[in-house]
Amino acid sequence: QVQLVESGGGLVQAGGSLRLSCAASGRTFSRYVMGWFRQAPGKEREFVASISWSGDITQYADSVKGRFTISRDNPKNTMYLRMNSLKPEDTAVYYCASRSVAYDSGSYYRTDDYVYWGQGTQVTVSS
Repeated sequence: QVQLVESGGGLVQAGGSLRLSCAASGRTFSRYVMGWFRQAPGKEREFVASISWSGDITQYADSVKGRFTISRDNPKNTMYLRMNSLKPEDTAVYYCASRSVAYDSGSYYRTDDYVYWGQGTQVTVSS
């Protein structure tokens, strides 16, 4: 049974930083593309960043490019999202997600591209 558990969310002032973590269990973590998404109140869930199974290819939404960094530690079965220069519009529930196909390559921006999801962690940025 695949399980993804996010942590690291919280309340931060604009301009501050947070690091989110996503701990994975239930299968070989290192074989799968992983992603971060977020959902603000009243809005649809949107893509934030993704990382290839090897960690050498990353992609970002334009809204976070240059401020957020996605990374993974395969031996620790954990993915991270470092968020700097946070803005009030970054306020949302952040979700980690995993694809189901091992060793695949490509660009995966849609929620439908991912099969497994965590429960989410709240990030609130005050102005």
